[in-house]
Amino acid sequence: MTRRLGVAHLTLLNLTPPEVVATAAQAGFDFVGLRVKAVTANERAYRMDARSPMLAETRLRLADTGLVVEDIEFLPLTAEVTADDWLPVLESGAALGATGLTVAGADPDRGRLTDTLARLTADAAAHGIRPLIEPISYQPLSSIPDAAALARATGAAVLIDPLHLQRGPSSVDDVAALEPSLLPVAQLCDGAALPPGPTVEDRLTEARRARRVIGQGDFPLDRLIAALPAHIPLSVEVPDAALQAQLTPREWAVLNARALRELLARADARAAASDPRHESEITR
Repeated sequence: MTRRLGVAHLTLLNLTPPEVVATAAQAGFDFVGLRVKAVTANERAYRMDARSPMLAETRLRLADTGLVVEDIEFLPLTAEVTADDWLPVLESGAALGATGLTVAGADPDRGRLTDTLARLTADAAAHGIRPLIEPISYQPLSSIPDAAALARATGAAVLIDPLHLQRGPSSVDDVAALEPSLLPVAQLCDGAALPPGPTVEDRLTEARRARRVIGQGDFPLDRLIAALPAHIPLSVEVPDAALQAQLTPREWAVLNARALRELLARADARAAASDPRHESEITR
């Protein structure tokens, strides 16, 4: 079974959604993740409501390239969030054919967070979408076991990001312990072994502007690939403002696609070498 490879919008955040699709296709990706809702006040917001011209153009680019939208983003589940916040996002996602919506557990009240995610999951199901709860190291919900428990209780799924795995309280063993049904997709990036600084602002800057290309950092990506379910789609999420400034968007996308394929080729080679059937072929 061929693994599908994609690119998250944060990797190409200076591009509009239609441009992300076109650039991803040029780099040989199979799918994209798109932001239909701005995450910060400083980033460029795109009109991506279900009847907007930009969403219509994005759909045309998808049809022209054969790419699909795997997931949309991003919704922090705060104490104040309501269906008024997520229903327009779900409508946009349904129009794009997305199957996932990335969310973060930003409410420290676990009972209220569970209730919110349960209501979102029910509304999302009507649009053919499943919420993906991402454990984020600087959010109240930061651990993989906690995210998994929340997903099991609500029918959501878990989105693994190696940056937050490295910076948070969890381990690759926690990933390996998850049932495959909780992991429909995963994101990949690389980075330094140690955090850039002690503050939350340091973590935010790293997450949004200073990750590293796969293979150029210290994250245990080989172990993570081995811990994830085989053949689930993998999405590159690598914002690196300094390196991106030196390349065209297409060059940046190609660089990340190549790095991801090289990681998977190494993983496949190790798996084949450790397969007892491989050893019997050698000694036959």
